[in-house]
Amino acid sequence: MSDAVRLVVNGVECVLTVPRDAPLLNILRNDLGLNGPKYGCGLGECGACTVLVDGIEARSCVIPVGGVAGRAITTLEGLAEGDALHPVQQAFIDCQAAQCGYCLNGMIVSTVALLARYPQPTDKQARDALAHNLCRCGTHLEILQAVQRAAVLMAQRA
Repeated sequence: MSDAVRLVVNGVECVLTVPRDAPLLNILRNDLGLNGPKYGCGLGECGACTVLVDGIEARSCVIPVGGVAGRAITTLEGLAEGDALHPVQQAFIDCQAAQCGYCLNGMIVSTVALLARYPQPTDKQARDALAHNLCRCGTHLEILQAVQRAAVLMAQRA
């Protein structure tokens, strides 16, 4: 059964008639056309589908859309301000922290959440924060460099 569900996605309120138990990822991608969050494992294990819910990282493939009704959802697309990339996005570009790019959504969103908690994270904090975001291409060193670069860019922006 479908119900009206009010979502606030990337600062925009929308009301959708969807099943309340549908995975948030499906609604973001299929109904709202947002391609940042990726379908990876479907079990909340790989991190490709990571979004922010009220500023906290969450795996959108295992969250029913009804569970986030009315809450602030931020996807990769919602991080930039107009044409200006978010400092974390820019840092990932600066450090060439991608090969295939499939994991980047989760890595970037998780880094945003990390830097909200620890503006100057240690290497251990960065590794711990990204430990459950899987990258099969092996760009882990560049990703960790991007986290530290993002911390510098965020500090300059403040």
